Amino acid sequence: MVIPRKKRVIPDGLWIKCEACNGLIYRKAMVERSYVCPVCDYHFRIPARERIRITLDEGSFQELWPNMEPTDPLNFKDRISYSERVRMEQERTGLKDAVLVGTGAIHSRKIVFGVTDSNFIMGSMGSVVGEKISRAATTAQEMKVPVVIISGSGGGARMHEGMFSLMQMAKTSAAISRLKEAGGVFISVLTDPTMGGVMASYASLGDIILAEPGALIGFAGPRVIEQTIKKTLPEGFQTSEFLLEHGFLDMIVSRQDMRRELARLIDFMVGPPSGLPINIETTPTITTLGEEISEKNKNGIMED
Repeated sequence: MVIPRKKRVIPDGLWIKCEACNGLIYRKAMVERSYVCPVCDYHFRIPARERIRITLDEGSFQELWPNMEPTDPLNFKDRISYSERVRMEQERTGLKDAVLVGTGAIHSRKIVFGVTDSNFIMGSMGSVVGEKISRAATTAQEMKVPVVIISGSGGGARMHEGMFSLMQMAKTSAAISRLKEAGGVFISVLTDPTMGGVMASYASLGDIILAEPGALIGFAGPRVIEQTIKKTLPEGFQTSEFLLEHGFLDMIVSRQDMRRELARLIDFMVGPPSGLPINIETTPTITTLGEEISEKNKNGIMED
């Protein structure tokens, strides 16, 4: 009698398809590379708490104003009410709003840290995002430490809050201006996507502006621009590489090198903490897309 073999079932979530090269990537290998594709260096979008985990020293993050959440001053409703949308997003993401702010450290360099999350209503800037970013700048000024904000906001101003959202552009810009006038340091990190009101305000005001490779950065999206001006845009328009070439960015830094580069920049801007080394590492950290990677299977790659 022939005993039939049991069918082997591959658990869900073991493999993930790269959005850029369409390769199948072993999820664990991608996570170990800070959510960067081992084949094409594509930087996946990641949630705010994962960004904190891979950027800050372990256990150093202390969240500020964790219970701040938006109200519904306009009683706004599209398909559903704004209040209901916020409740659903809070349950889905585990966040109160699209930003986390707190104190932390990078290679023992103390900072105030903020990160926006495109998973929460596309990271759009409402009253809570604007208030927390403004308070972050004020707190950094009081503590006399740099503020580092990593932006991943593709939603611009949050229309559900109307003018209350638009005024956050001026409020955050004013807070950053006061920080700089007091001699403070602001390092802005732009990730995919950084668009709309965020890009038109605080995200573009860094003393140093970094970006991850391949990030979409701008105000209006490329399709909107093409439809408005009736012209075809240059290849790569609004990518971090295009912006670096045209002088808008200071550096493009791979996510895997971001911690090290931020620590080096902090040392350059304000000096290293007493008793800590000035140079974190000597390996070059500025990267571009298109790096060839050999022995793909050893990196957990399954090609289509």
